[in-house]
Amino acid sequence: MTQVIETIPKIDLNPEDVHNLLEELREYHSIYSPLFYRSEHRERSQQYLHGLLLDIDRKSVEPMVLALQGADQKTVRAMQHFISEGSWDDEVILRQHWQEVDKSLGDEQGVLILDGSDFLKQGKESVGVKRQYCGEVGKRANCQAGVFLSYTTERGYTLLDRRLYLPQEWISGEEYAKQRKKCNIPDGIKFETKQELGWDMIMALHTAGVLRYRWLTCDEFFGRDTAFLDKVSGLGIWYFAEVPRDARVWLTTPATFMPQWGGKGRKPTKKQLEKGEPHHQMVAEIADSLPAESWSRHIIKEGSKGPMIADFAAMRVVAVRDGLPGPQVWLILRRNCLTKELKIYLSNAPIRTPFETLVRMSGMRWPIETTFEDSKQYLGMGDYEVRTWRGWHHHMTLCILAHFFLVRMQLRLKKKPRDLPSLKYVYY
Repeated sequence: MTQVIETIPKIDLNPEDVHNLLEELREYHSIYSPLFYRSEHRERSQQYLHGLLLDIDRKSVEPMVLALQGADQKTVRAMQHFISEGSWDDEVILRQHWQEVDKSLGDEQGVLILDGSDFLKQGKESVGVKRQYCGEVGKRANCQAGVFLSYTTERGYTLLDRRLYLPQEWISGEEYAKQRKKCNIPDGIKFETKQELGWDMIMALHTAGVLRYRWLTCDEFFGRDTAFLDKVSGLGIWYFAEVPRDARVWLTTPATFMPQWGGKGRKPTKKQLEKGEPHHQMVAEIADSLPAESWSRHIIKEGSKGPMIADFAAMRVVAVRDGLPGPQVWLILRRNCLTKELKIYLSNAPIRTPFETLVRMSGMRWPIETTFEDSKQYLGMGDYEVRTWRGWHHHMTLCILAHFFLVRMQLRLKKKPRDLPSLKYVYY
């Protein structure tokens, strides 16, 4: 009998499902209101949250103000200034948000999820916009690229933090000097890779110490960066990272030695492999060589596409670091039952981690993808028309709060996720 592995119930409470929305929103906003030190910021932050929850086609500033207060251009300009240039500190808001997430969802086995989300844009005036790979359309396009940190437990999931990726040209290119000034990019901003931006968010959360978690899961883009994984491990976090097919490991730890110093030149500082020791292997080759009895079939409930059926195998291996043996880790393999497509993961989880836990973790990244979809469809995450550095981060902060408002409401109402039609399985 195929074993069923539970993951996370889907959050499917939409704004129109909330009765007395404005009263509930006022109560929720009162948590954050004291952190907006100016009265007009307190008022406009609640209005903006309300606007993000409205059932209107587009949720940029002008349509939201029109729906809430009518055709008042003075209010439109005031709201645009609040988002684009307002002096309120969204880092303080997010730290409070993390505390609230812990109250509602927190668990010692909580899972952080790191992923990117991109936003198609026209023109060249918006901060960080450039023709680059855009995940939203699966090809190069004119877009802004964001990196996000999410959180999930068995009770639900929500976003925690956000960073805008600035391409190298935006930081140092002379051709972008005027745009840097127009977009009010803070002095001292340096180029950071998306992995470094992800690490910044993890460190901020770790330093705050207000949210419980144990795991971090991420896709291949982050998983291929071994320096990033080692830093995560150094914080005591158990990572579960997808890696490319050509990632390399050893099945057993090879013998190494430190070359003797000949008395001249620099003393050797790097070990070498003993002669005759086996070479490391590609993880895809290891998967291909496994016998049928090494695999077991499981149903994972539930993913963004519904329950999934896949074959799994796991073993302890030795990671490669600079051509030498690194830490012992788990190699987890997930194979599509129909197409035989292979997903490969590495994890620094302890050696006694149950196999079922590793299977479950392979299905724990979908919540952030679903959050992006829902936030863009229902909460105006991609509808913004702000062009400044501060405006992008302010907008995303309030989108994060709007999503968590719905999460809290679903928990309060104990609303069960909608049944999946005919419980169709996805062979994944």
